[in-house]
Amino acid sequence: MQSLSDKQCLSNPLPTWLLKKFVDVLAPFLCRLFNVCLQHGIVPSRFKSGYITPRLKKADLDATDVKSYRPISNLFVLSKLLERLVAQQLVKYLMDNRLLPDLQSAYWASHSTETAVLEVLSDILLALDSRNIVVLTLIDLSAAFDSVDHDTLIRRLRTSYGLGGTVITWFSSYLSGRTQHVRLTSTTSTPSAIVCGLPQGSVLEPILFILHVADLLYLVRRHQLSPHAFADDTQIYGLCRPGSTDDLARRVSNCVDDVTSWMRANRLQLNTSKTEVLWYSSGRRQHQIPTTASVYARPLSSPPPLFETLGADVSMKAHIAATVRSCFAALRLCAAYGGVYHIRPC
Repeated sequence: MQSLSDKQCLSNPLPTWLLKKFVDVLAPFLCRLFNVCLQHGIVPSRFKSGYITPRLKKADLDATDVKSYRPISNLFVLSKLLERLVAQQLVKYLMDNRLLPDLQSAYWASHSTETAVLEVLSDILLALDSRNIVVLTLIDLSAAFDSVDHDTLIRRLRTSYGLGGTVITWFSSYLSGRTQHVRLTSTTSTPSAIVCGLPQGSVLEPILFILHVADLLYLVRRHQLSPHAFADDTQIYGLCRPGSTDDLARRVSNCVDDVTSWMRANRLQLNTSKTEVLWYSSGRRQHQIPTTASVYARPLSSPPPLFETLGADVSMKAHIAATVRSCFAALRLCAAYGGVYHIRPC
């Protein structure tokens, strides 16, 4: 309880800081409640209700357009505390039995954007040092977390990860019977049932999503390509000799076709507008890069933000230029307010 942040929402009967202050008094009662929930595979209905607070993405957007808002989910703080207990046991079980996908970054310790960038860029640079050409395809899902089918997820937890008995009963209770409503100032909408998707802002949301799409990594490997996932984004890359780019492009296109079919079978949707492909080569081999794109991916002239340190010609010019612009912007802002910009020695 002490590790909880002090953030709170209107659905909490007590402020979080007050809950933490009297933890010695409340802990035995909460412990008994959580033990009953886990022993009987039940999540209280009070824990499965949340509300959405709409927030403008940018101040200059049209306030009358629904697309201008970002939905912020607010959940009962005690429900998150129960989820933390379940998440700790679930991750330990998965790690002890080596069931976590080895090429997935984000959402657990020592797996972040740094590990994703280092893994992918290291493979790309090694391939280029061997005089190969590399293609990187970026797969993006539409409303990935919100479109997860509950029955498919429960079936996957049972068959792929060996969960059963009271554990599956608890996860079934956790996903079913959830409701949410929108709250804006003093106005509240009618609660609506959540029939699919994972609870936004919950502790278990990212872990369950990773387990749900883990088979996608094995699918990519069957095409003799290398995958790496970061959250709900998947990177697919492969290498070839300069004279075999047509064959590599065909394998990537077939892989994307199979990925699309897999997503459709699992009630997920590929976001074709954000699915992109980027070819890498040394400066001397730029003329050997194919100019045609696959059916589902459009070519990029510059890398996406996660891989902005490396351009298509294996240079860091774009990254350096962006860094310089950011530095100059900070200096100009400081000068505009009459401040003094101090640079500390390393």
